[in-house]
Amino acid sequence: MALKQSLQQKMLQKLSPQQIQLMKMLQLPTIALEARIKEEMEVNPALEEGKEDLKDSDDYQEDDYGEELSDAEKEFDFSDYMDDDDTPDYKYQSSNYSSDDKEKSVPIGTTSTFHDRLLSQLNLSRLTEQEAVICEHLVGSLDDSGYLRRELSSIVDDMAFTQNIMVTEEQLEELLVKHIQDLDPAGIGARDLQECLLIQLKRKEHAVSIRTAIEVLENHYTEFIKKHYDKITHRLEISDDDLKEAIDEITNLNPKPGNSLNESSRPIEHVIPDFTVTNEGDKLQVMLNGRNAPELRLSKKYSEMLDDFARIKGKPNKAQRDAMTFVKQKLDSARWFVDAIKQRQNTLIMTMEAIVEYQRAFFETGDETKMRPMILKDIAERVGMDISTISRVSNSKYVQTSYGTLPLKYFFSESLTNDEGEEVSTREVKKILMDLIEAEDKKKPWTDEHMVKELKDKGYNIARRTVAKYREQLDIPVARLRKEL
Repeated sequence: MALKQSLQQKMLQKLSPQQIQLMKMLQLPTIALEARIKEEMEVNPALEEGKEDLKDSDDYQEDDYGEELSDAEKEFDFSDYMDDDDTPDYKYQSSNYSSDDKEKSVPIGTTSTFHDRLLSQLNLSRLTEQEAVICEHLVGSLDDSGYLRRELSSIVDDMAFTQNIMVTEEQLEELLVKHIQDLDPAGIGARDLQECLLIQLKRKEHAVSIRTAIEVLENHYTEFIKKHYDKITHRLEISDDDLKEAIDEITNLNPKPGNSLNESSRPIEHVIPDFTVTNEGDKLQVMLNGRNAPELRLSKKYSEMLDDFARIKGKPNKAQRDAMTFVKQKLDSARWFVDAIKQRQNTLIMTMEAIVEYQRAFFETGDETKMRPMILKDIAERVGMDISTISRVSNSKYVQTSYGTLPLKYFFSESLTNDEGEEVSTREVKKILMDLIEAEDKKKPWTDEHMVKELKDKGYNIARRTVAKYREQLDIPVARLRKEL
């Protein structure tokens, strides 16, 4: 097929760099915005922190971004040198990439893993060179929870093929129990939950309740996980109180000992609220976090550079044109950034005020049952913005209220219709469901079918599968697993 050229006209809708920058700024929480501003100030010397001083004069003019134009920008026409035939257009477009493009590099963590901490403990044990290699291999085979999920026979094959070390399953078992399972925290190196709990119990003092707990886990583990407590008390010939003490000992153990080391190495993440809502009498006041409203201005030094370029007589040379292009680009970038910050503040305030007005009953009383059903479309219609914009605003944002610091997504929920035909929030139903479960008799917890009847008596006609879905969303187990002595 022969190659041919043709001209076509197409109508496309593309986002400008300013719109892309604004969208990315909207989804940033307060602490990330502060870092983003510092980053922009580092790469753009035309941007400074501080309040802009405006002069009330007759020749005061503003550009499209509301910034004052310098004398050079009023009088100097950049097209005089930008349209110079000596420099082709493509050279001004070769670096035409947004500075807001996502960074593809992955940061490297410097904290030590729990495997490293286990190896440091292992170095204190008296081991032969071969035993040390085998134990290091066993530590490396542990998962993040601290369990050894692989079969010992597979590890025997690994040692033979990778390390050229011949070892039996019995030798591996001995090293695992004697050295690996002796490491801290207790429970490391277990092959299942039952063994993990037994390792922790056997390290404690041998009180009566602990001996009973060990007996329960060793000989009645199936009945224990199914909560058939009557069978356990009958077979062990103990009272309910004795079994309750033993179960308390078991429930206080750590089922994932490896995660305890991982959690200790994680940095603490502090939640910084983006908004503050205060109740002043009958009026709800919405305030934006001070870090959300930084004072930024254009560099006077860069504006003075344009004045100096304007005084150049004759046609500027290539070095002067490059310098003027650099200054102009930095000033434009600074104006775009300041404009994005201002638009972000206005959008956040408008959205938060709409949410507060929509959920006024909750912000005035703090009663979760008074929360109205609300979706992104409801707020988008109130503020006259797109649903995607409201989604970006509500993402990773927090509001400080008199009743705690809550994520913005907390106020969005679906709706149900009660017996009176009124729409109620699913969060209201979940709150009532939690209250019912807290008030139930733990010796005979209510099933999902009984929950359906209780909710129906309160005016909420909900199917059993819906109750089960809400219960799972609230991380509440089934009735059999909620049973207590």
